[in-house]
Amino acid sequence: MMKMTEQNVINAFGGESQAHMRYLHFADQAEKEKFNETARLWRAVAHAEYVHAGGHYRALKHLDGGFVANSMAAFGPGDTKKNLELSIAGETFEIEEMYPAYIEIAKSQDEKGAERSFLWSYRAEKMHKKLFEKVQAAVDTGEDANIGPIQVCKVCGYTLEGEAPDKCPICNARKEDFIKF
Repeated sequence: MMKMTEQNVINAFGGESQAHMRYLHFADQAEKEKFNETARLWRAVAHAEYVHAGGHYRALKHLDGGFVANSMAAFGPGDTKKNLELSIAGETFEIEEMYPAYIEIAKSQDEKGAERSFLWSYRAEKMHKKLFEKVQAAVDTGEDANIGPIQVCKVCGYTLEGEAPDKCPICNARKEDFIKF
């Protein structure tokens, strides 16, 4: 793997891993504040971030040794309202800056596996942002979100509210490959 793409995959793995853990902590805080539906969404998206990190990790199977991951991560957790702001900011960064750049570099270096991993994550992150914005609208009024079942594709991390599709729109995984939260 070309070094620039390799470092981007390492960074993406670090960022997704941190998002996974951060969202689990945000879910715990939401439950303390009685925002149980919001907590459920964070747990679902945390799982999607775990899937993304796994895809990036598998793309690095050729590595042996220790490497530094540089990633944008939101720190300074607070109440549920603040944590939603941090979540939306993180998803926005991935959508507008990180993944578009990583995808283009992987394309230019003809790194198909890394490009696919980045593209799948990028597409899923768009849904995460929309779901967090929906929940934020409720939490801003002091209410918990009214959301249906959240489905996460265990192949690519695609996340949606409602019933799982027959085929994942990102990776073509089967309906059976979705986990319901």
